[in-house]
Amino acid sequence: MPQPPYSPDLAPCYFFLFPKLKRPMKGRRYATLDEIKTASKEELKKILKNDFLKCFEDWKNRWHNAMERSLEQRYAIKFCVRLGKNATETFQMPQKAFKDDCISRSQYGKWHKAFKEGREEVADEPRSGRPTTARTDENVDRVLEVLRTDHRLNIQQIADTLHMSTFVVHGIVTEDLQMRKVCAKLVPKVLTQDQKELRVFRCQELLDLIENQPDFLNSVVTGDESWMFEYDPESKRQSCAWHTKSSPRPKKARISMSRIKRMIIVFFDIRGIVHWEFVPQGQTVNSAFYLEVLRRLKRRIAHVRTDIKDTVKLHHDNATSHTAFIITNFLARSNTPVIPHPPYSPDLAPCDFFLFPRFKREMKGKHWETVENIQHHVTTFLRSIPVEEFQGAFQAWQTRLRKCIDAGGMYFEEY
Repeated sequence: MPQPPYSPDLAPCYFFLFPKLKRPMKGRRYATLDEIKTASKEELKKILKNDFLKCFEDWKNRWHNAMERSLEQRYAIKFCVRLGKNATETFQMPQKAFKDDCISRSQYGKWHKAFKEGREEVADEPRSGRPTTARTDENVDRVLEVLRTDHRLNIQQIADTLHMSTFVVHGIVTEDLQMRKVCAKLVPKVLTQDQKELRVFRCQELLDLIENQPDFLNSVVTGDESWMFEYDPESKRQSCAWHTKSSPRPKKARISMSRIKRMIIVFFDIRGIVHWEFVPQGQTVNSAFYLEVLRRLKRRIAHVRTDIKDTVKLHHDNATSHTAFIITNFLARSNTPVIPHPPYSPDLAPCDFFLFPRFKREMKGKHWETVENIQHHVTTFLRSIPVEEFQGAFQAWQTRLRKCIDAGGMYFEEY
């Protein structure tokens, strides 16, 4: 049986079997390939005969829906037949109008012949559907019982299980039960109670220092490292565009990040960028390399921030290369205090909530072709950030410290 090109929505393996197999395996760790094979076989054995019957019924419905989407083109074919166009002309004209959504040439030929022979009806023959089921108290209880067994079921799955219409199930779930489907909040890590308490303690400690010393943040230099990609796909929000109801929804192919990339290390304070450098290709940011970076940073501070060279305080995260003994020893010998950073807290690191998102947003959706172009663009962008934005970032840092305390150490923003 021929399969339409680029149509996973019409392939039972893609819309039924693989999702059903992978869903229970998501979020679990399998140490070996044998464990993956065993788990896959066990999940396949759990699939009931009734599930396959429903799959093929759904397959028929999907083909039916696909045909309904071609209804507009059938009207165009009928119009061309009325104008006396032959099959070839009929195919060429709508092909220009519908482009990628155009149905196949054989389908055009079939409908052209049908209309030429006198057919008037454009739609397919009507099919018998499932009878409407009332929204009774009994059915509300039935739907609630099914949802209690699995809160991830969708409306179609509930309707199939209870032999009810999707319209009625949707009304029961959203209106009678007052429920809505929400995705799990994506966070950097599921924090333990001790980690939450540590986040609160570190935030309160830093806020107390800021309140007791109004100029405390003026001598703080914060920094981190991050990857810059030759191509980074734009986010879903960035690709949003205003359209009228009649205009087609824009489509975007799924593309991964480019393998061409370069890591950058940046340090800045409340007045702007202090130091940045690109990590050489193939170089790992280990403690030995980071030590040399800090030495260059100290020389740079002595050159561009002479007023704080003896009182500078460093802030960075808890990466292994940042907390190694040779790093802490160097900072202690050079009389450079380190502001403690709570673990798993990118929401409290100015580089992560301000600087990196700020210039990566500008790079998304564009091809930079070479590493040199990436470096040139990043360098130009870093030099163009106004001082007011750095001051705003340090002000936002204080706000985030308070939010973290108010949230009891939990993450307080979306990721």
